[in-house]
Amino acid sequence: MTGIFYGSTTGNTLALARQIADRLGIATAHLHDVGGASIEAIEPYDTLLLGSSTWGVGDLQDDWYSFIDSLKNADLSRKRVGLFGCGDSASYPDSFGDAIGLLHETLSGSGCTFIGIVPATDYPLQESKAFQGGQVLGLLADDDAPEKTASRLETWVAALQNA
Repeated sequence: MTGIFYGSTTGNTLALARQIADRLGIATAHLHDVGGASIEAIEPYDTLLLGSSTWGVGDLQDDWYSFIDSLKNADLSRKRVGLFGCGDSASYPDSFGDAIGLLHETLSGSGCTFIGIVPATDYPLQESKAFQGGQVLGLLADDDAPEKTASRLETWVAALQNA
């Protein structure tokens, strides 16, 4: 079973979470705003899809800070984790998508298996923490290229389903 956990200030990450849920057939009961979720909410899920927009110059969305502290101390050894996020590549080219890079970095020692890592060929910028070795660590929706979101979503979903 898959649970989607997101932090959203302006509604963009929530909208992306809903698109993901629709595309994967996940009921809205399995969407969790990390601003009000407890760490126990992850227990029934074998797959966690974690979403955050990038704020400022490479920060997580504010609601993530307390949740990620609990999540990094949880035993995620039997969990698969996919990452998604929103950002602005024109205004913040060096930190575009850093939030998913921070989630990846923070959870790397948790024992989880990351899924949904895709080739970065569709992304003109690859300078942030979201990119490693020619790959992007998850789905990034770009405020400056919304026309690319649908195809990026499809590529990411295919990677999730093939994991």
